Amino acid sequence: MARLQHLGWFFSRGFGPQGWGHPHHGWGDDWTRPDLYVRAVQELEQAGLDLVVCEDAVSLGDPRTLDLRVRAAYGGPKHDPLLLAPYLFAATRHIGVVPTVNAGITPPYLAARQAATLQHLSAGRFGINLVTDSGSARHVGLQPVPHGVAYDRATEWVDVVRELWRSWDDGALVADAATGRFADGGRIRALEHRGEHFRLDGPLNALPFESLGEPVVVSPGGSPRGLAFAGSRSDVQLALAPLDVASVRAYRARVLAAAAEAGREAGDVRVLFVVKPELVASAEEADRVVAASRTPGEDVLRAVALAWSSDLETDLTALPLDEPLRDDVFADHVSRGTIAGLRAGADPDAPLRELLARKARKGRLADRSGLVGTAQEFADLVEEFGEDADNDGFLLSGDLHPVTVHRFLDDLVPVLRRRGLLRTSFGRGGLRENLFDF
Repeated sequence: MARLQHLGWFFSRGFGPQGWGHPHHGWGDDWTRPDLYVRAVQELEQAGLDLVVCEDAVSLGDPRTLDLRVRAAYGGPKHDPLLLAPYLFAATRHIGVVPTVNAGITPPYLAARQAATLQHLSAGRFGINLVTDSGSARHVGLQPVPHGVAYDRATEWVDVVRELWRSWDDGALVADAATGRFADGGRIRALEHRGEHFRLDGPLNALPFESLGEPVVVSPGGSPRGLAFAGSRSDVQLALAPLDVASVRAYRARVLAAAAEAGREAGDVRVLFVVKPELVASAEEADRVVAASRTPGEDVLRAVALAWSSDLETDLTALPLDEPLRDDVFADHVSRGTIAGLRAGADPDAPLRELLARKARKGRLADRSGLVGTAQEFADLVEEFGEDADNDGFLLSGDLHPVTVHRFLDDLVPVLRRRGLLRTSFGRGGLRENLFDF
């Protein structure tokens, strides 16, 4: 029997030049204005998606990678998605909006106050996509830290943010016009935090959430530390894994084991796998697309290298294509999960050319060798994972452009709904209810 799934959209280039490099850029939308994003998110909400997660990177990198990031707008420019969120909330009623917040450079008190404000403004539809990036540290006068230390800091960060959210105890908000009493200061705790990474005082000067619930915390990261963080601290894990039932089951098991170790229940965290299907009109067209990708040319390999160079903050285009990719070319702060994603399935000594070619080659949804296929075939995958891997759902990855969104969802939404895989209505709560009402 079909199992209802959670679906969301991963806004993969962040608040940047949506549509750049694609024909629909010719529509003339201004990516710096809210209108483009409003239209796209309204369609996502009408389709029944639970949330939209806004990727972000506050840095254009260092001089070695600067041109790589801006040349094709893979890594910049980007504006702050936190400031876009109110426009999206004003234009929608149900969908959650989850901008990226960098725990390495954002003071916990400031983040707690901003999140509390947006949670109230949105009636409970706000979330934080928490990243541990340390490569941006120099922009705020800090030193980058190793991968493990970044997770230690992020753990302390989210713990103290939640302490600040909870610094108003039950009954602190009185709001009794008859007595003239607004709040009871005796029920507000003057938090004093003196941790390894942060020193700050509370309480938070924002209202408690009452019936809204706290903002949802989302986290990416497929390394052991990333999975442990998700299990112990996150409400949603943004997951990456090979799309077969055994791999998805194993990935989920690691997250849920971390949750159990932290004293949480399996139902306390949702694991959503990020995918970027290429949906076409027919199986024959899918076969043609896959066949054309089997022998990628030099221009295709270079385009793949540019995209991965931005994510890895490492200029892959400057490395010899016919030699193995060494681990020491990556700085300590570069995500181990992203490095593993580039190497996935390849021999450890495979030359860089082969790693890039593997990423350029496409496969068919029908046989689970890739993500090219019809809406029906993608629905088959969603249904299979929900039934056989106990999957929670997927985040669909792409530009947040109305053309991209409409083309992708036009055939897919009716198929998913006919099969009972996609919601047809929302409850009366916010993002937390969207994610945990089934």
